[in-house]
Amino acid sequence: MSQSLIVAKFGGTSVADFDAMNRSADIVLSDANTRLVVLSASAGITNLLVSLAEGRELEQRAYLLDEIRTIQYAIIDRLQSPEVIRQEIDRMLENILMLAEAAALATSTALTDELVSHGELMSTLLFVEILRERQVNAEWFDVRKVMRTSDRFGRAEPDVAALKALTAVQLAPRIAEALVITQGFIGSEDKGRTTTLGRGGSDYTAALLGEALHAARIDIWTDVAGIYTTDPRVVPAAKRIEEITFEEAAEMAIFGAKVLHPATLLPAVRSDIPVFVGSSKNPAAGGTRVCNETKNPPLFRALALRRKQTLMTLHSLNMLHAHGFLAEVFAILARHNISVDLVTTSEVSVALTLDTTGSTSSTDSLLTQALLTELSSLCRVEVEENLALVAIIGNNLSKACGVGKEVFGALEPFNLRMICYGASSYNLCFLVPTPDAEEVVRALHKNLFGS
Repeated sequence: MSQSLIVAKFGGTSVADFDAMNRSADIVLSDANTRLVVLSASAGITNLLVSLAEGRELEQRAYLLDEIRTIQYAIIDRLQSPEVIRQEIDRMLENILMLAEAAALATSTALTDELVSHGELMSTLLFVEILRERQVNAEWFDVRKVMRTSDRFGRAEPDVAALKALTAVQLAPRIAEALVITQGFIGSEDKGRTTTLGRGGSDYTAALLGEALHAARIDIWTDVAGIYTTDPRVVPAAKRIEEITFEEAAEMAIFGAKVLHPATLLPAVRSDIPVFVGSSKNPAAGGTRVCNETKNPPLFRALALRRKQTLMTLHSLNMLHAHGFLAEVFAILARHNISVDLVTTSEVSVALTLDTTGSTSSTDSLLTQALLTELSSLCRVEVEENLALVAIIGNNLSKACGVGKEVFGALEPFNLRMICYGASSYNLCFLVPTPDAEEVVRALHKNLFGS
């Protein structure tokens, strides 16, 4: 494959409507090295499809399908020759209706994946049509031909070896001949059933395909011009980070920054492929380059905020000088398929937060009565909700002097519920009451970044 190949991925807002798709087409056509384009579903479509997959009554099904049709027809109606593509989209809508009727009788994760995949299938068909009307030699490609995955529907694991082999045969020759448009987020398991890669799946698809094709760069086009020192909606004075390491970006994503999904970066890290993050609404604004190493990494890089956190504290005097208590707690959590996020312990208690990253489950659905009953037989259980996690992302934080004073001095007016520091040299994080969260981020940002 060409050493200068760029794989470009566009998110839902970048293909939301006719104008957004044309802006994205402009970006693609501005660089001849962009030969593979990975698309999400048009903004709003996936949520509507997920709702249909949950099993709806006839009237609600008709309403949701009409919403999907409205979004996609608004793009079709502005094409010069809409007839053929309208027939293709109508076929997709008939499929969606049939699957939604099946979901109303009985839902399943496999059915959900099949239904939800139609969002990406439709957006890519429409995008190809927009390119062809510009006289571009563009080809639609079904990513399920190469994206072989496990059958863990909803959060399937890609088979990287199969993906590389299939890509070399089926995709690489096409890229040499035409501009190829394909879908993010979806794949297929051994029996040919459609799967999805879970949240952030389209970014992950772009990185996996970039790795398989030995791309020179992966461009992630979203609705923000790069990665910032914190969410600009919380701190308008947040600064764009011109260059950031994979580790720092992954830490930011894990702790709530929504620009990139952590798993997205793994193939790029493995193959040392730089990732560029920019805004499809304003490509001239520049963006952030994510790579393996940066020059002079700063002590403090960014702040991330993750809301809807639940703190569970387990108290037991039996912990005192006892062996195996924590092992028993974690065995119970494992039996209930719960992964723990943060942990702090004392002589007679352990406090932990539950990890819902990458899952469609809320904390409420994780804290089942069965789990609480089993834990209560071992210790006293306290649950606190309405908390937020604030994470400071940086470099060598655990080895630097004066970090505590610089951070906690700014937080004097606030109540901190739990502090985690030292396990990683890339982060320092703590829980605060949700009503204080944004004020905490603003105070810290001013202290650490000067605005």
